[in-house]
Amino acid sequence: MPRIRPTVLVEIVAPSRLWRQQKDARTTVRRAIATACAGLAGESPRGIVAVALTDDAGIRILNRDWRGRDAATNVLSFPAPASVGDPDRPNLGDIAIAYETVAREAEEAGKPFAHHLAHLAVHGFLHLIGFDHEDDAEAERMEQQERDILAALSIPDPYAAPEPAHAIKHSP
Repeated sequence: MPRIRPTVLVEIVAPSRLWRQQKDARTTVRRAIATACAGLAGESPRGIVAVALTDDAGIRILNRDWRGRDAATNVLSFPAPASVGDPDRPNLGDIAIAYETVAREAEEAGKPFAHHLAHLAVHGFLHLIGFDHEDDAEAERMEQQERDILAALSIPDPYAAPEPAHAIKHSP
């Protein structure tokens, strides 16, 4: 059987040792991005994506130096200029994901770490290929794309409001 070459090669580095706590993090990121590629309408993007699994200190420096915001954040995306890389497999850009922020947000939302990581990998990847959330219409389009991709991964809608505890119905 011929081997199918993925349309996007995902290269992952983990400069932060914190990521050792999540043994499946690399697999989660690769699977999320592959599912994003498969779920896009039209031709799947081709190229290389670099992902840095970093920590709050590392992402804070990136956020400060590239966005002028001196604070940690969960994910940053840096789309590459169209002219960068091999035309047959261009560099699509870089994604950085911060461990402590991902862990804290997942815990606060009561969701599995891997689900939140997959969501952020998808979110970052969509930014690399042109999606944004600068206005309400763009945000809704991007969020719907994220919902569809995450549903294909059997991950619940990250934008759905959690059901309040008092709304749980009890049997008589």
